[in-house]
Formats: sequence, structure tokens, C-alpha cells
Amino acid sequence: MVIPLDRSGSPAGSLMAALDRPKADDRTRVAVIADPHLSTEEAGTSKLFDRTEAHVANAVADIAERDVDATLCVGDITKDGEPWNFDRFDEIAADLEAPFYSVPGNHDVPKEGYDHENLPMAEFAERYTPDGQGFPFHTAVGGIDVIGVNTAGTEEWLYDSHAGTVPEEQLDELNGLLTEAETPLVLAHHNLPAMSEQVHEHRNLAEPDMFVPPEMDNPEPFVGTLERHDVPLLLTGHLHMPSAATQGSVRELMMPTTCSFPQGYCLLDIGPEGTEVRFVPVADFDGMVVGHRERSSDSVTARGLTGMAAARLAQFPLVEE
Repeated sequence: MVIPLDRSGSPAGSLMAALDRPKADDRTRVAVIADPHLSTEEAGTSKLFDRTEAHVANAVADIAERDVDATLCVGDITKDGEPWNFDRFDEIAADLEAPFYSVPGNHDVPKEGYDHENLPMAEFAERYTPDGQGFPFHTAVGGIDVIGVNTAGTEEWLYDSHAGTVPEEQLDELNGLLTEAETPLVLAHHNLPAMSEQVHEHRNLAEPDMFVPPEMDNPEPFVGTLERHDVPLLLTGHLHMPSAATQGSVRELMMPTTCSFPQGYCLLDIGPEGTEVRFVPVADFDGMVVGHRERSSDSVTARGLTGMAAARLAQFPLVEE
């Protein structure tokens, strides 16, 4: 196992963001994992597949000591939706005492071209949503309302694409859930346009040949629903880096991946004064160096995303309200 960093000087991790909202009368702590891409049979690539089990295990071991009210995941639990990789993730996550909830990522759901049978999305919902609600889901965690949205697809929609969207029927249900929620914290895998635009800006500035990862199609109805209900915070993943953006009145924080540089997860402490978000590494110094080397040398796109991640780490905290 990769040994996590010695945190004796910084037991809570590095401050990524300090936000005015969400606020909660009852202090609430949640851990958030993004893009584990757990793989038991693959090695290499910038996702460090051969280290993904260790990274997830390190995250779980650390979270288990943090007295969290829940652990959340913003998707891409597995390499490509393989049932055996979900099974292994569940074996590791069994050490979590608090509830675990997840939305799917584009690599968790069935996609054209896969040479294996994916975990059925009905089973994904049964395993990872509160009481098997499906999507969108809503559950109370401490003093907040956690709401999860599937932007990644199913066997019926987005089967031929890794882009994201929120179908109309899901929007209708989301509208109802947000009407009832007092302090919503929304989870989705794909990013809003303002976050995706950061990739375009970096490409224009530093990496003109990089590929822009799949984005969200027709995001306006989703953004409008979040704005209409004054949602204070949306958590996403997908691009494998810590970042912050605002789309209209919606604050989005992108969670760093556990699998590739910078390997880590986030702790959110929500109380009457607002929300503090801290980044917690799941690899030691040597592991971080390897992660940076492998990702920055994998492809032009991976190099660009690694440069973006490194720049954001150097700018912590990304938001101080």
C-alpha cells in the first residue's frame, strides 16, 4: 500500500476553499471522493491503474478516522463500469462506518465499444443511492440535503457518448427535490460550462494541441434549475483536478481525483459560519512525483490537465469568501 503523507503538521489537510455557503446549524462533515477509476486487472496509463486500489484504500483508511457524517463520490468509481471493479471498490469501502453515496461518471455507465457487460444502472442505484432511490436522489446528511444527479447516462441515453446531460424527466424530479431541500449540496459528475471553459482557456494559453474532454450538452436547463432554487454549491469531478468556478449564481467546486495527479480527496466542514473545503492527499511524496510524471508525459491533453492541476494547487485556497 502507498503510505499517505505525514499530516502531523496539517491534520485537516490543505485549505482548498472557504465559502460563505452552504451553512448549517448542525455542524456537518462529509468526505468527497472523485474519479477513483479503480481497476484490478489493468496497469499503467496516467490514471495509475495499478495503484488505484491502494489510493482508494488510503482514502478510506483516512476518512474512517475523520468522524464524517457521510462519504460522497462524484463518479467514475471504476475503470469502465466492470462489475468486478465495483465489487472490489465495495470491499474496500466496507471499512467506512458512515453512509456512502455516489452518482455515476461517464466511465461507470454502459458505453458503445466496451467488450464487457457493465454493472446494470439499476444495480448501481441500488448500491449507491439512499434506499435505492435512483436519480436524482435526496437524503439528509447532518444539517444538509445531499442531492445526486446522473449526468453520465444509462443503457438508454448517452450510450454512444462520454458527454453529459440532465434529461428532462430528471430535471422535473430535481425541481421537486430542491423545492423541499433547505440546504442543498448537489452532486454531479460533469462540469458546468464555466468550469469547462477553463480547459479552453488553458489550451489557448499553453497547449494548443490538447483535446478538450467531453462536456455537458444542453446545460442551460440544469443551470436554470439550480439558480431558481438558489443552490449554494455544486460538486463535480470528471477533469481530475481541484478547481472552482461560478456559472451565473451557482458555485461549482471540482473535486480532485484519487487515481492520478494530484491524488487525493476532499473534506467539507459545513457549519453556521459557512463551508471549509480541504484537500487531503492519498499518496506520499514519491507517489505524487510518479503521478505527476506519468500524467504529464501520457499525452498532450494529460500534460495540459496536469499543468492546470499544478497551477491550482499552487494557488490554494482557490476561493476565500
